[in-house]
Amino acid sequence: MMLRMARAATTTDAFNAVAEPRRRQILDLLAGGEASVNEIVARIGVAQPQVSKHLRVLREVDLVDVRDAGRQRMYKVNGRSLKPIHDWVMTYERLLNERFEELDVVLDELKEHRTKEKDDGDGK
Repeated sequence: MMLRMARAATTTDAFNAVAEPRRRQILDLLAGGEASVNEIVARIGVAQPQVSKHLRVLREVDLVDVRDAGRQRMYKVNGRSLKPIHDWVMTYERLLNERFEELDVVLDELKEHRTKEKDDGDGK
């Protein structure tokens, strides 16, 4: 019998909320500045009910702020609430940098080897 781990509700966890590609697309768009639902719909090409649903989830986990502007609701990214995600990703930055440095060393060695082979081949 296979046991399943319970997933955190999407509406209570920022990590689960941003796991959905369309919500990341909305956050990317809002990173450029405030936008209304209609502007978001027009720019990402998704029907208004789906955009509203994704915005509701993002609002519930506090990843976006909303304000009324006349008859429109304007949305913007709440950077403070993205900090836990940023902090988590940054824990891997050192590891990634080390790996890239190791890759640079290997590539430099390969270049040296190719140059030496080419030079040896030209002299014969």
